Amino acid sequence: MTIRTFTISRRGLILGGGTMLVAANLPRGVFAQEPLKMAGIYTVPVEQQWVSRIHIAAEALTAAGTVDYTYTENVANTDYPRVMREYCEAGVKLIVGEIFGAEAEAREVCAEYPDVAFLLGSSFMPDEAANPNLAVFDNYIQDAAYLSGIVAGGMTQGNIGMVGGFPIPEVNRLMNAFMAGVREIKPDAKFQVSFIGSWFDPPKAKETAFAMIDGGADLMYAERFGVSDAAKERGVLAIGNVIDTQGDYPETVVTSALWHFEPTLNAAVAAVQGGTFKADNYGTYSFMTAGGCSLAPLGTFDGKVPAEVMAKVAEKEAAIKEGSFTVTIDDNEPKSS
Repeated sequence: MTIRTFTISRRGLILGGGTMLVAANLPRGVFAQEPLKMAGIYTVPVEQQWVSRIHIAAEALTAAGTVDYTYTENVANTDYPRVMREYCEAGVKLIVGEIFGAEAEAREVCAEYPDVAFLLGSSFMPDEAANPNLAVFDNYIQDAAYLSGIVAGGMTQGNIGMVGGFPIPEVNRLMNAFMAGVREIKPDAKFQVSFIGSWFDPPKAKETAFAMIDGGADLMYAERFGVSDAAKERGVLAIGNVIDTQGDYPETVVTSALWHFEPTLNAAVAAVQGGTFKADNYGTYSFMTAGGCSLAPLGTFDGKVPAEVMAKVAEKEAAIKEGSFTVTIDDNEPKSS
């Protein structure tokens, strides 16, 4: 377990892709108040793609002088409640993190500290009666995942490998949306689906991907780190998730479904500062209409994806943004087909 206090460092710049998001989408009035004491509690390293989105958004608010941010990474689920209590006792006013593996225990801590605001990644909805100070979120980036699937459909012969961490709702919905996008272009596409039982085990993800490529997959859905490494070594393509890794895999990663946590965190900070924070579902801030997700630029693959496929992407993206088309949120575990 590692405790860190934020400073603008090389590590932070790397996480941010070389650019600090200092003032992007900051809520009005945030500069007029004293920095809010905020803590992040993460069960994995802050380099891990999902948590990195939270960390970068917190770094941006820190650089703007809006929050005083400290974080602890690599916290075991069994240790999570203790770390929560320590931050509460230290006077932190907003705690951000993910409690997928410690739901019941974490919610008990929230009830013990009614004056602390909690914004926690969760597979369950808020419970205002039990935890009026707990707002939940998840990366509802099914819109971007669906669009990335359309791109994949135009770049595969029809056999796609998909490696996920755990078959929980926040993973399942992205995989299902991706598969639906692929079928817009390749209705008969086949999918090899597997979960490695870890949020951060690149070697295992890589070996799983190798097996799928050996099984005929010509494109990989890289929900976990390690998959794109396998794709690169075997000369097949990949679609990224949550962050844009094309810079590391310029000939492999075609595009990615990006998660932008800034709208979620900015809304929570504004609510705490305004005295209006309450039990709520902040997952909607991840929707494309809220600026919470997007499709990464094609970059090195610009001009290599068929024009008619990109026309379909543009058509669907416009429909999503104007509200005439809604990507289905399917939290059921995806299966190989």
